[in-house]
Amino acid sequence: MLTSPKTPTVLGRYRAILKTGAIISALFLAACDTTAATDRASGPEIGQLINPAEPLRVALLVPGGNGSPDLEWLARSLKNAARMAAGDAEDVSVDLRIYDTAASAETAVAQANAAVDAGAQIILGPLFAESANAIGNAMMPRNINVLTFSNNTQISGGNVFILGNSFDNIADRLVGYGTRQGKRNILIVAEDDVAGQLGGRAIENAIKRNGAHLAGRVNHPVSIRGINAVAPRIAQAAGSDQVDAVFMTANTHAVLPYLTETLAAAGVRSPVTQMMGLTRWDQPNDRLSLPQLAEGWFAIPDQSLQRQFEARYVQAHGEAPHQLASLAYDGVAAIASLARDGRRNALTTSGLTQRAGFSGIGGVFRLQRDGTIQRSLAVATIRNGQLVILDAAPRNTRGFGS
Repeated sequence: MLTSPKTPTVLGRYRAILKTGAIISALFLAACDTTAATDRASGPEIGQLINPAEPLRVALLVPGGNGSPDLEWLARSLKNAARMAAGDAEDVSVDLRIYDTAASAETAVAQANAAVDAGAQIILGPLFAESANAIGNAMMPRNINVLTFSNNTQISGGNVFILGNSFDNIADRLVGYGTRQGKRNILIVAEDDVAGQLGGRAIENAIKRNGAHLAGRVNHPVSIRGINAVAPRIAQAAGSDQVDAVFMTANTHAVLPYLTETLAAAGVRSPVTQMMGLTRWDQPNDRLSLPQLAEGWFAIPDQSLQRQFEARYVQAHGEAPHQLASLAYDGVAAIASLARDGRRNALTTSGLTQRAGFSGIGGVFRLQRDGTIQRSLAVATIRNGQLVILDAAPRNTRGFGS
């Protein structure tokens, strides 16, 4: 049995971190809860026609009012970013009205109905998948589209479009890049929690789409013991000629450092066996100095516009924005651009899913008729303690393929 070479003191530290990570993961899962969407038609045209000469009436639903400091910061960031986008809209008047949902599906539905009663033509938000799914069902009879900040593809479709960067989108980018580099035989390593299993499924789908080969899948509990138990299996598979890459979901802050350090001790590390990650390996910043992460692949948005946005935000509001703030900016800016072009169908299915897509804070993106999103991503690695871009993000939607 392979065991970690750590001293008891360090092991104790990791146990504490993993316990904290489980709490963070639970909060994340609340935001991405898997709720089966009720039947919503995905074919017909849905959404309100507008008069481009009149103000665009947008309702923004954010998870404010529940007392959680983190969610209040996120809610504040979404509000400020949406206001920035409304202010930046050229030749378009955006009537932006903001509603707090308190992270409750019932409150979210009530607020969405109140917003539409007050004249809202489209819903931007909410964050939590359960709330977005409930609002989608409530808004379908009212012919209103919903642009949710969730990244959960389980609730997309019909009148619900996700703006969050989905596991499917990230997996597709990395597997596609990997196959072009000769990394076609991929072993999946996934946590046995909900997010890990959704991530694993996204990787499997990306392997099929890109003509790669699934070399196996290892699921593990989110614990020191669980990781230690599966490490020998992963090491044995990686040491064979049947595996070119190990693709990990690693959805909590503590799992990735411990898992990759344990595997590195067993001789499994990039570039001999290419390590790939569904999450960003450059955040938090202290990960850049972790030797076991060096030369691993992960996907990130275009950083140039993101840095400009963050600098403007800090100057205007005196604090850094939440990392999801750009989703609110992108949502308002996208529909404002359609209205500026004089499109009466700016808020309908055909308008929102225009093939040309939109220019966002993190790069170009395109909404699909099935409610999912394609976002432009760069493939990155860590080299000599620095973030290095291996393959730049596409600058237009032609880079997405068909």
